[in-house]
Amino acid sequence: MDVLARYEPLMDDPAAFRAACERPLPQAVRVNTLKTTVERARAALDAEGIDYEPVDWHDTLFRIPTDKPGNTWPYFHGWLYGQEEVSAVPALVCDPEPGDRVLDPCAAPGSKTTHLAALMEDTGLLVANDSNLGRISALRSNTERCGITNVAVTKSDARNFSLKPFDGEKFDRALVDVPCSCEGTIRKNPDALDEWTLDHVEGVSGVQKGILGRAIEVTRDGGTVVYSTCTFAPEENEAVLDHALENYDVELVDYDLPLDHAPGVTEWDGTEYDSSMTRAKRIYPQHNDTGGFFCAKLEVAE
Repeated sequence: MDVLARYEPLMDDPAAFRAACERPLPQAVRVNTLKTTVERARAALDAEGIDYEPVDWHDTLFRIPTDKPGNTWPYFHGWLYGQEEVSAVPALVCDPEPGDRVLDPCAAPGSKTTHLAALMEDTGLLVANDSNLGRISALRSNTERCGITNVAVTKSDARNFSLKPFDGEKFDRALVDVPCSCEGTIRKNPDALDEWTLDHVEGVSGVQKGILGRAIEVTRDGGTVVYSTCTFAPEENEAVLDHALENYDVELVDYDLPLDHAPGVTEWDGTEYDSSMTRAKRIYPQHNDTGGFFCAKLEVAE
């Protein structure tokens, strides 16, 4: 099946969408401000003779030509974290404050966890949960390399996450970056769609609804829940949000995003979604020469 053709009706320029998906993805790194400053990181890269290009929409992000940033000493010492450029969006949208209680229910290997910790200035409580022991090992390694001390790493199915170890106290914010069909990673993983099936998309959508629902339940009244994926499928994006709006006392809120993007869709394959879905953001590969991404911001009613 030509999976990309499935989404061409959503595009203003289907040819540009397809062409972008076929190009290799530029490598990016984020400066870990818990260990260094942007200026020192730039000086370190200059001293090592490593070319880089600052990303215009956020000063902590650089595009870097090497596909192995881990071979550089600034990376080894935790000054840099390698991640897709659009992967930095959800933590910025979550916008935690120092001292907050924040949940990252699907945290491994840690790109968003480490970003949240930096935004929190390594204060408050950051719970980084995952269900896979192997991925938790990578999560722990990355948090240690980045010098994070406010993190508690837990292992559980995010659909059944328990507040008991945390005295039952709810979180101020949650960043729900769920497992997905990863269609938006095709530029990094050209074989990402080789085993794509609609059954898998629909199956993982059910898991996503459970994870998002539990995150809402453990977030305090007035708190923020950010939902994100790296897929184009409305079944995993708008349909999951629509389920949350129908079953929980939450609302989708708009937010500023300094990247080119499209709004969330309100209809797909004969199914209509809540009109507020346009407040979600769809980032397609042709918009900013990045991977594909989806991000929405929910507020829990007070």
